[in-house]
Amino acid sequence: MKRILLLSFFSLSATLGFTQRDKQPGVSPVYRATAERINDLVHTKLDAKFDYQKQQLNGKTWITLKPHFYPTDSLRLDAKGMDIHEVAVVKGVKNNSLKYDYDGLFLNVHLDKTYRNTEPYTIYISYTAKPNEFKAKGSAAITDAKGLYFINPLGEDKEKPTQIWTQGETEATSVWIPTIDKPNQKTTDEFYLTVPAKYVSLSNGKLVSQKTNSDGTRTDYWKMDQPHSPYLFFIGIGDYAVIKDSYKGKEVSYYVEKEYAPVARRIFGNTPEMIALFSKLTGVDYPWVKYSQIVGRDYVSGAMENTTATLHGEGAQQDARELSERNRWEDVIAHELFHQWFGDYVTTESWSNITLNESFATLGSQLWNEFHYGKDAGNEERYNSAKGYLGSHSENKNLVRFYYNDKEDVFDAVSYNKGGAILQMLRKFVGDSAFFKSLNLYLNTYKYKNAEAQQLRLAFEDVTGKDLNWFFNQWYYGSGNPKLNITYGYDAASKQATVIVEQQQEGDKIFTLPASVDVWTGNTPTRYNVWVKAKVDTFYFPASSKPSFVNFDADKILLADKTENKSLDDYAFQYNHAGNYVDRREAIDAATKKQAEVGGVQIMLAAVKDNYAPLRAYAISNLDMSLAQVKNAAEAPLAEAAKDANRRVKAAAIGKLGQYKFAKYAPLFKAAVNDSSYSVAGAALEALNKVDTTAAFDAAKQLVKGKVKGRLETATKNIMSARDKGAALKLLSDYEAMPFGQKKFQALSGVFELISATPDTEIFKKGVDAILGLETALPENIRGQVMPQIYTALREVQKEKTENGLTEQVNYLNSKLPKDNKSGF
Repeated sequence: MKRILLLSFFSLSATLGFTQRDKQPGVSPVYRATAERINDLVHTKLDAKFDYQKQQLNGKTWITLKPHFYPTDSLRLDAKGMDIHEVAVVKGVKNNSLKYDYDGLFLNVHLDKTYRNTEPYTIYISYTAKPNEFKAKGSAAITDAKGLYFINPLGEDKEKPTQIWTQGETEATSVWIPTIDKPNQKTTDEFYLTVPAKYVSLSNGKLVSQKTNSDGTRTDYWKMDQPHSPYLFFIGIGDYAVIKDSYKGKEVSYYVEKEYAPVARRIFGNTPEMIALFSKLTGVDYPWVKYSQIVGRDYVSGAMENTTATLHGEGAQQDARELSERNRWEDVIAHELFHQWFGDYVTTESWSNITLNESFATLGSQLWNEFHYGKDAGNEERYNSAKGYLGSHSENKNLVRFYYNDKEDVFDAVSYNKGGAILQMLRKFVGDSAFFKSLNLYLNTYKYKNAEAQQLRLAFEDVTGKDLNWFFNQWYYGSGNPKLNITYGYDAASKQATVIVEQQQEGDKIFTLPASVDVWTGNTPTRYNVWVKAKVDTFYFPASSKPSFVNFDADKILLADKTENKSLDDYAFQYNHAGNYVDRREAIDAATKKQAEVGGVQIMLAAVKDNYAPLRAYAISNLDMSLAQVKNAAEAPLAEAAKDANRRVKAAAIGKLGQYKFAKYAPLFKAAVNDSSYSVAGAALEALNKVDTTAAFDAAKQLVKGKVKGRLETATKNIMSARDKGAALKLLSDYEAMPFGQKKFQALSGVFELISATPDTEIFKKGVDAILGLETALPENIRGQVMPQIYTALREVQKEKTENGLTEQVNYLNSKLPKDNKSGF
């Protein structure tokens, strides 16, 4: 499951100590054991018909099971919110009715005899699934849990297609089919889906046959011969275009709304290459019969790795202009695909071990970026992911979590982001060859089965010959991360460079950290490998003269909050010589805070010309144009960057050029409002509005006659709203009426643009109130991540208002914002 972080708008122990219960006040003291296996699923057969009017599924299912070990005369199935019509045991061609008890959640079946584990048996159930009548709790990653979703079932919304799709994780498959809804169950399946003949269907496995019926429906027969967990069952139905690729003769297909058929390969077309890469890296060729990807409207998460049939949220569908900038969904595509190995082929045995699924999927998108686009891209993805954890205030949560309030709670930045970062540290420690060989052993040992983190450890120990208990106890069965204060020195008498590393995290826990240190003589580094093991460690390195630079954690791999006592000159050397994406990013961040100094400006201007486009865009976006020396020095580089082939760089540069309010750039802005990129066109329109409001208004009136999205949509709305109070009020009312979710965050940027641009104090106040009103809607577990960034953005607006002399608006913001950084940052 891809957790699409809501922050995307702003881009958004020495012993095995299960001590989490003691360290997390408010967390249930109940140990979350792996589900007991009394009966094992073997095969599931479903005959399903869909009632669009009632939004129900009328089903008949045949479930083959066998006792796991001990003989049993009973069976308990998960069956949530259903009407149960008949329960029987299949005896040859006959169904013999069975007694059962049903409480709306569990179907307890009294079997006709005591079965041994050598005796499989088949249960028949006729039922009606009523998902809209079942009330379920979702999570930050999965916002609803009713399992089966009818989208615009009667076609009343002319702007939205009619679709059906399912979402099983965590235990919502049992809302639409009786099953043992636990991740440590595995079953083959075959689904007969009767659907309107005008629609296509998608499910797990292979489409074996299709039968046209006389009532305008068609029955599609899907068969899955390889076992997988019930939460990975999938049904998708709708009016889709199906675009087909292949990988080694296996079907690779993309189900998109017909409008997006011409660009489907631009969205999903790297999938075969991704499959080839992941097959090569793991040494396990793609294990399933096909791989399909389908897009669902109103999806309750980002995407879901249903076996052979991944479901994506509608954000995957981008038009050609959006794709001219970049495919914003490519990381999600890679994430879900890697799940086909880690999550589907080998599955976590319990939700406590969900990181075995999600950390690897997080790693998957990093590997794709690294091997396809280069090390900078891989390190950028890794850095952003780790930063997402470090800023999540989740230090008290273990990676493997045996204590939690609800299973949905484990889908967070710890299981995903921290888990991915820990895998990268393990990769660095053992080396690539051993890392991927260990993954191969793990996958082959537990294929079509379930695993926990200890089994991952055993695979790595088998390959490397190393005892890795220290690593797994520290990172998987412990919580938090080190907080390091690093100081550098040089002793001329002993001719030694020193690095002092102090662990400053709260409590008495000390982390063991293998780390690399580069000591530079001139422009040449010497690499040293050290172990951080104490509260304070001092490391000495031979140096005949003071090194030009010393770089602790030279590979920038440690998951740690680091305070480095480096000068601006150190950061300049780091930027120009160390080379790693994170080295350069850290230098830019340091310089961003010191643009009042010449050295800071020099680093920023060098970064504006960085070889890696996203760093160029990042540096440009961080230029402080309120400083005269920055504004004067940056104009020529920005004018050059405004011609950059990369659309993100070009948009950032044009946005900054607009702040000069120089009429000489009007021709550039006027030309760029018609750029193929919405971001570039939007930035240009905003910039034009700063130098020629009439031309910008005229351009906006023309642009809104066509399709506008993203930054261009925001810019046109704001420019129109600035002249039309009614339009501004409508923009705000539309935003406030939006339900909480990703769309509301995307619209938030428009509200920010409006309050930045409007001279109308009434509109400004309403906009600020709408933005700050988001705090009460935010889930508590991400509020601490989001609100500080909102406060920061509002303070930037405050700076602009101060420069423009809008005292009443400045005072209003002062009355609304936290009075000190502790409340927000």
